[in-house]
Amino acid sequence: MIPVHDVNPLRRTPWITYGLVAANVVVFLLMPAAARTLYGNTNLAQLCDLQAFVERWGAVPHELLTNQPPTLVPTGQAVVSGQGPGCLLGPPGYHKVPALSVLTSMFLHSSWAHLLGNMLFLAIFGNNVEDRLGRLRFLLFYLVCGYAAGYGFALTDPSSAQPLVGASGAIAGVLGAYIVIYPRARVWGLIPVLFFLPLRVPAWLMLGMWFILQAFYATGYGTAQAGSVAYAAHVAGFVVGALLGFTLRRRPRARPGGR
Repeated sequence: MIPVHDVNPLRRTPWITYGLVAANVVVFLLMPAAARTLYGNTNLAQLCDLQAFVERWGAVPHELLTNQPPTLVPTGQAVVSGQGPGCLLGPPGYHKVPALSVLTSMFLHSSWAHLLGNMLFLAIFGNNVEDRLGRLRFLLFYLVCGYAAGYGFALTDPSSAQPLVGASGAIAGVLGAYIVIYPRARVWGLIPVLFFLPLRVPAWLMLGMWFILQAFYATGYGTAQAGSVAYAAHVAGFVVGALLGFTLRRRPRARPGGR
């Protein structure tokens, strides 16, 4: 089910949620070649440039767990050898801090579909969580969930050298908090397999089913491309967000206009 709107009124403008959405969109537009993927005309040189960019700013599981930056990285240059066209590797011309790469990776996305799907969930569910926590606490909560998702995924695949990008781990934490704080809130969604039939369901049902699917896919079953999506990061972020939500929901609501 694709969420389109939740019936959960706000007491104040969710500026942090809006800011996060805007930051993700701006960063994506600044990424080399990524913005051009909408038109399907990305060439090899642009892809190599994008690969080098993602390698530098993405979170690599092996680097996170060993705290060792890479010795060879894509340089951004395309080459043609006896084995065909490819991207040239070389020593990095920069110093990468693996722990900080988790933060930067939260604002990178691989495609328009990746970006817009994540921002849809953040816009619908993030505003109410921000409303409950207050702006600064929500921002800290979001970043903590993103780090938990990044390192949680790294623990499931410690030898992986594939860069992890996307805000979905942090957003999964937002969903985890939402299902705990607002389990009975009604959410309108569209069901693609039923010709996008609109349906209003409680948050615990929609987000609970989402989590079950993510956990199922994280095992490697149910999808032929489990390796291309960091489902384990979604699971880790959701669990941490839910656990934090249990503690935060017992606190009094932050006052409107406060931090």
